[in-house]
Amino acid sequence: IERDQALERRFQPVFVDEPSIEDTIAILRGIKEKYEIFHGIRITDEAVVAAVKLSKRYITDRFLPDKAVDLIDEACSSLRMETESQPEVLENLKKQIKQLEIEKTSLKGEKKEAQTKKRKIDGQLTKLKKEANELEKHWNTERDHISSIKKLKEESGGLREEAEIASREGNLERTAEIKYGKIPSLEKKIKSIQKELANIQKGERLLREEVTAEDIATVVSRWTGIPVNKMLEEESEKLAKMEEEIHKRFINQEEAVKAVANAIRRSRAGISEEDRPIASFIFLGPTGVGKTELARALAEFMFNDEKALIRLDMSEYMESHTIAKMIGSPPGYVGYEEGGQLTELIKHRPYSVVLFDEIEKAHLDVLNILLQIMDNGRLTNAKGRTVNFKNTIIIMTSNIGSDLIYDYAKKKEIGFTSETEEKDSNKEVEAKVKEVLHETLKPEFLNRVDEIIVFNALGKNEIKQIVDLQLSRVEKRLKEKDIVLVVSEKAKEKISDLGFDPHYGARPLQRVIQKQILDPLALKIVSSKIKGKSVCKVGVEGDKIVIK
Repeated sequence: IERDQALERRFQPVFVDEPSIEDTIAILRGIKEKYEIFHGIRITDEAVVAAVKLSKRYITDRFLPDKAVDLIDEACSSLRMETESQPEVLENLKKQIKQLEIEKTSLKGEKKEAQTKKRKIDGQLTKLKKEANELEKHWNTERDHISSIKKLKEESGGLREEAEIASREGNLERTAEIKYGKIPSLEKKIKSIQKELANIQKGERLLREEVTAEDIATVVSRWTGIPVNKMLEEESEKLAKMEEEIHKRFINQEEAVKAVANAIRRSRAGISEEDRPIASFIFLGPTGVGKTELARALAEFMFNDEKALIRLDMSEYMESHTIAKMIGSPPGYVGYEEGGQLTELIKHRPYSVVLFDEIEKAHLDVLNILLQIMDNGRLTNAKGRTVNFKNTIIIMTSNIGSDLIYDYAKKKEIGFTSETEEKDSNKEVEAKVKEVLHETLKPEFLNRVDEIIVFNALGKNEIKQIVDLQLSRVEKRLKEKDIVLVVSEKAKEKISDLGFDPHYGARPLQRVIQKQILDPLALKIVSSKIKGKSVCKVGVEGDKIVIK
């Protein structure tokens, strides 16, 4: 139309903005009754409010009121399907009855010894069948009452429409008859049946006929992959214990964990900028000090899934043309239809921790792309589609200044620094490391980062704690195979000594545990020397770690 100005001026543009949360709640309250009549269930007001607020926060690629209406509709459909199918309790009872009947049939023609077992099964069957019959009767009564309420509501809805038509046509007698006679009579019947249903459900409730906030959260969870309990849990309570939860799987680096927790809390408290990612960090430190592990711990805490970590190695983005890998190839080039590596991942999983490993290796043009993400919370791919990054946590790691951190750790290990000097020395090293970072990356890039966090080199005490943590994971895996692993303190000490390397941090530990414990264990399991319900003791004999 715009190309033809003569045609365009014959139209009046009407701009329709997305309604606010308050307006959307009012819209949903207005249309709620139609959905209640159609599905034959009741929608609570808390479900309406939850639908608007949760859709606004978690569903970013659609607009209000459309997405909130769809949430209500799907929650109603799910509940309606529940009322039309047998309750899980009843189904489980029927499965048990069927299993016992199969077992009873298999005992036919058996010797006298089997008769005792058969009598026992008969007793169990009698009890279960009685319980199943009572439950089925209770379920049918509930279902009949809910079905009656649905029919009466449909009839009431039909009468309301008829009253409106009669009113428009000027048939006031018919309008009055419906409005003040038939509809109140139906509403009285509905209330009476609802009262009966409430009395029936006092003892045991098998069916629900109202949509709650939990039902809405379940639908959002299905759409987005965010666990329901994380969504409905009080944000303040969850974030208050953030450091404690992260430290369950992450050793030391107190300052790093505190800085991350504070940035996340600022964002969630609503005092940080809205049009940006949840938080953005640069993690600095030598290899093996826990930069990637903290990113994993953060993904698990925030999104209840370690797999919510998207990792991009910046050594693959050292040339300017590699931007195409991130946002997609331009039109006409190979790979245009495939889309970009980063944009496609975020499009399908918008609630993630995005880890850019070794950021200093990325080309300047790639860093400019990251500027857009950190500044506006969005990125436009090669197809022109805008991908929302507002629900992501951006983490960039770098080994810049590692030598300074390592040298300071070496002096501290030897004992050249006193306790009073340690805090000042730590701050001095951090300042020097950040100075090196400022020489490497541009100020406009660093200005958009929420927090630059310097990780300390790991000492022997931290390595011992990591040994305990890693061995507990091994113990957990072996417990699934009914094998109990007991590691002596001497063995732990030996593993710490073998796995401690100031240059490589905690990384050699995994190799030591694999070589000294997992490999010999695997050989014993394969050769049937260790079977289920066994206890394996790991100790030290002479200079060697042994498994008994």
